[in-house]
Amino acid sequence: MTALTMPARSDSSLRPVPWRRMAWVTWRQHRAALAGVAVFLGALAVYLWITGSSVHHSYAAACHPANSLTCTMNFTGRYGITGIMVSILLQAVPALIGAFAGAPVLARELETGTFRYAWTQAFGRWRWALAKLALLAVAVAGAAGAFGVLFSWYNQPFFAAGYAIPFSTRVFNLGEIAFPAWTLAAFSIGVLAGMLIRRVVPAIAATLAVYAGLAFATGLWLREHYMTPLLTSHPNLPGSAWVVSQWYTKGGTFAFPARGSQIVSALSRLCPEPSGLSPAQCLTQHGYTLWTSYQPGSRFWLFQWIEGDWLLALSVLLIAATVWLVRRRAA
Repeated sequence: MTALTMPARSDSSLRPVPWRRMAWVTWRQHRAALAGVAVFLGALAVYLWITGSSVHHSYAAACHPANSLTCTMNFTGRYGITGIMVSILLQAVPALIGAFAGAPVLARELETGTFRYAWTQAFGRWRWALAKLALLAVAVAGAAGAFGVLFSWYNQPFFAAGYAIPFSTRVFNLGEIAFPAWTLAAFSIGVLAGMLIRRVVPAIAATLAVYAGLAFATGLWLREHYMTPLLTSHPNLPGSAWVVSQWYTKGGTFAFPARGSQIVSALSRLCPEPSGLSPAQCLTQHGYTLWTSYQPGSRFWLFQWIEGDWLLALSVLLIAATVWLVRRRAA
């Protein structure tokens, strides 16, 4: 038997699928992950709102003035450790979102082989990847931004009481600008890891490892170099200042750091017996001058924007690299 064949239609006659259709597909395919992020951040937000209300009420009742003994006993003594633990635990939130919401986006498609179907649709593979990643990135960053605003409100009494400074490593990257930027960076690391490794569980592990390395390198070394620190020999710094380093000089020449075994050795040699003087007073009497390199508290928002900007640029670069890999990979 023979059958007549229909002439194939030219690809140029096919109308491209509109972008809004991809938004619906992205929602249908990743609604579970988006709901998980919403529930996760929502539960944390409810906890911060409930405990934050108590923290604000306790500060208003006990901390007038903020440096009083009543404030120390009834506010910082009651809520201080809780505030520290909350901020430390929240450091893991961007990494968890990047690992469990970002890494599976492409890794699951590649691991199960469903990408062969998705990439042959009329939308096109690179538009498919760009639409999914852009929509998910905006949703994740927006939710993280709202959470960062809530955390800053929660932490205000601790700043006002002098129990913490905005530059503190445990709270700086949880601010209104830095927190969504870090969350977006973690998501971008996750999707790129998923594209490169092509398996979900190894991609999750790689995302956690890379994010941890980037966060530690930024907090311990990079952040303090955003702007040149100020230098002073004045002993009394503002409470909001971030002390980068301290050292002693004598006769204009470096003597030893303000911490470590060298200063302990110097104190045991210069002040061997109790004299009623503090270590700083003892060293001053012997001609030593304490120098402090610090970042003033007035630079906090500038530092937030600097960190947010370079993390945003990194995220865009990672997502662009992921889309390029999708386009280059053979189906």
